[in-house]
Amino acid sequence: LTRARGASSRAARAASRAVGPVVVRAAKGDVLLEVKDLTAKVAETGETILNGVTLTIKEGETHAIMGKNGSGKSTFTKVLVGHPSYEVTGGTAVFKGKDLLAMDPEDRAREGLFLSFQSPIEVPGVSNTDFLRMMCNERRKARGEEELDPLEFYGFLTPKLDQLNMDPSFLARNVNEGFSGGEKKRNEILQLAVMESEMSILDEIDSGLDVDALRDVAAAVNVLKEGDKGLLLITHYQRLLDAIHPDFVHVMEKGKITQTGDKSIASKLEEGGFASLA
Repeated sequence: LTRARGASSRAARAASRAVGPVVVRAAKGDVLLEVKDLTAKVAETGETILNGVTLTIKEGETHAIMGKNGSGKSTFTKVLVGHPSYEVTGGTAVFKGKDLLAMDPEDRAREGLFLSFQSPIEVPGVSNTDFLRMMCNERRKARGEEELDPLEFYGFLTPKLDQLNMDPSFLARNVNEGFSGGEKKRNEILQLAVMESEMSILDEIDSGLDVDALRDVAAAVNVLKEGDKGLLLITHYQRLLDAIHPDFVHVMEKGKITQTGDKSIASKLEEGGFASLA
């Protein structure tokens, strides 16, 4: 009986710590990310890629950026998270009221900015469980919360696996090692769920996915974007936007956003290409 009570007490403490302290959030609709006249170049060659990107994303909004290859879409996402291959030459980017460009890349992630990879890399020898717990604890420390030990983390993670309809066998595998394209993308979404990031950027999350995998990934993203979280999608295809409905669709050309509208922009592109928007 004493051992049972002790186990129950430990489980209760684990649940309490997993939930963490109450976090005060801004009112729904407040600005999460505000980018103004952002310019950037390739650090090694000096080639200018971004030519004055302006974009505002509020809490609870989903935005999509479409554009031809080489228009600057992926460069924009990498600049936002602080990729060292690019150098900002002008403009501003404010995230949750803070100067995003003044932060180191890891601090941007700790602050709640998440970027998925187009082609997630394999990390041999590192289990998903260890990797996810490390990510989770870095985020918790940044929020002033206690770190979770392995048992507590499992209690934190299990409901997220259920929520995303993901196989627990993912946890025992090494990060992306031997994963199919669909499994890699699902693993990215699991990382997003663990980070509980306020602003998520999904760069061509639909690339390389068959119809069934796209449906599963989109369903998981829709679960995670509920509430006051912001979401930015980079895509070439309307099929993703049929599954994850954006509030705004932007067209990027030559390193800047040239058009903004609703989902009908994606339909026009699907039917007539970029010439239809001229």
